[in-house]
Amino acid sequence: MHHQRREVPQAKPRRNFPAELKQEAVDLLRRSQKPALQVARELGIGQTTLNRWSRQADQMPLGTKGFLTTEEVKALRREVEWLRQERDILNKAVAFFANESS
Repeated sequence: MHHQRREVPQAKPRRNFPAELKQEAVDLLRRSQKPALQVARELGIGQTTLNRWSRQADQMPLGTKGFLTTEEVKALRREVEWLRQERDILNKAVAFFANESS
């Protein structure tokens, strides 16, 4: 009795798409009267991917220009940390001068 080995299908490696491409895909979906499946096929991406990007775009605050790139997120986090440090220093200075004048 000879057992045949079955090949287990390998999962496709996850592709990373630039924020600009995501935004353009969502804009195209919204502008066109085409179904999401057709737009996704034309762009060479999965319909689930396009739907996910569309949902993410719907959840973004009004006035945002769209998907932020990783670099933009990192820069914003650095700025937030810097501003927190400035706030903490100013709070300590206020407390110091309040105690000085008492």
